[in-house]
Amino acid sequence: MSLAFNEEQRALKDSVRNFAKDQSPIEAFRALRSQTDGAGFDNTVWQAMIELGLSGALFPEAYGGFEFGSTGLAGCMEELGRNLVASPLLASVLSGSAILHAGSEEQKQTLLPQIISGEKLVALACDEGHHHQPKNIAASAVREGHTFILNGSKTRVINGVSADLFVVAARTSGNAGDTQGISLFLVDANTSGLQRDAATLVDSQRYARLTLDNVCIPDSHLIGEVNNGFSALDKALDYGRIYLAAEMFGGMQEIFERTVQYLKERKQFGTLIGTFQALQHRAAHMFTEIEMCKSILMLALDALEKNADNAPQLISGAKAKLSDTYELISNEATQMHGGIGVTDELDIGLFLKRARVSAGTLGSARFHYDRYAPRWKVFEAVRSPLRYSRPANCCYRSISRVALFIRLSVSAMANVARSPRAALHHLSH
Repeated sequence: MSLAFNEEQRALKDSVRNFAKDQSPIEAFRALRSQTDGAGFDNTVWQAMIELGLSGALFPEAYGGFEFGSTGLAGCMEELGRNLVASPLLASVLSGSAILHAGSEEQKQTLLPQIISGEKLVALACDEGHHHQPKNIAASAVREGHTFILNGSKTRVINGVSADLFVVAARTSGNAGDTQGISLFLVDANTSGLQRDAATLVDSQRYARLTLDNVCIPDSHLIGEVNNGFSALDKALDYGRIYLAAEMFGGMQEIFERTVQYLKERKQFGTLIGTFQALQHRAAHMFTEIEMCKSILMLALDALEKNADNAPQLISGAKAKLSDTYELISNEATQMHGGIGVTDELDIGLFLKRARVSAGTLGSARFHYDRYAPRWKVFEAVRSPLRYSRPANCCYRSISRVALFIRLSVSAMANVARSPRAALHHLSH
């Protein structure tokens, strides 16, 4: 397993970094934030991203993509995260992956080129509650002749405000919580009975709430087999989770570098605060945690590229670790900037808000620790008898974290071994 990008991946990553700085700096995100309506992203920037090939990086050449690979696209997401670039790239990956893994050949040939070219913006509508629980789908789809009638609601649909088409997960049999009985459907945004409402979260990104009231669609809009859509849905969500984690990784690197630079410049009583040992220790801890995140992220990407059996567990491990670490880094960055850290004029606050929203998107750390730990059957003995006890839940989460770290390979851990010393060297120079 490699812990570094290859030459081609680095070249595209550098191109995206320059693109983000030039065409979509954080000032552009501030301008978008002031808009109370609209798509939630700059279409000119999105078209430029399409020209760079980002929209087709994951998809096969047979459907108009470039097959650049998961690791290559993750490097691009990292650079976009450094500048809080608002785009429908994640939504396109989620919906396109669902179609790629479950759709018929006709659906793939028709829709994937449209997604890659930007002709259609397609969004995945999965969650129905306040928390990400893709198994708990209650929205129903009932077959009537050659049609399906959909009823229910969806929340927090990424880029759903501007979507032309939705991939909707609905239940055709079974009960909420069952993986069997979930089916995927294509629903046009203008279909009668579909209501779309915009919602803006604390990080100023816009999401959609969908209400489906007797929405009638032809059975040709079924993606894959009836009742067997969860496997493709979970696969698509895993792609979204790892790319969101990569975006989070870029954000935490950016605010760490800004914080280190601030420690080198800010003086207190005539002394640079970066010379204070307590702050050096905190900076070293931040650096070490970031290096750990890099190792876990690359390990998960390697497993995804190889289609390894443990890829879903490693992706959950990466998303959980990066969610916790992004929160830690954004908190530390805010505190180490002092009073100015909580003001709107400083960009650190924007990253702090993004960290909170990203942590809960496509599964919180708790969701992913729970998803990861069942492979370790011994922990069920801890969870079951006391699962309604708050101390027991905290204990279980800690044990889940231990399980995550035990699963890391020695090669991934080796990358972190020299981090504290490297961090202090980085801070002092």
